[in-house]
Amino acid sequence: MAVRRPADDPTQLELAQRIVDIASDRQAQDIILLDIREIASFADYFVICSGTSERQIKAVVDTILETLQKDGFYAVHTEGAPSSGWVLIDYGSVIVHVFAPEEREYYRLERLWGEATTIVRVQ
Repeated sequence: MAVRRPADDPTQLELAQRIVDIASDRQAQDIILLDIREIASFADYFVICSGTSERQIKAVVDTILETLQKDGFYAVHTEGAPSSGWVLIDYGSVIVHVFAPEEREYYRLERLWGEATTIVRVQ
């Protein structure tokens, strides 16, 4: 579960949808929100999106982290770097993957988690 101030108590789905909105505002591409509750025990939702450049990946990641921190949500863990083409942000029940297009095609998380329910897709 994401660390948050007690006064803020949106559901994990609302948190995931907020992340989708932030990524969309930063022009992330092919944003998908997957419900993985029925097939995974370590998280409830994945948000997967792509940035067209290292600079855009960094902007998407930084904006998610900064905006949610202002809202009282703090990432449990972050991993990767924009230069690697994949950054993971872990909010406990919501895990965010920001990819470069090549890395996204290589890892194919949407196919790996193909049994998940797609809640939102923004192309």
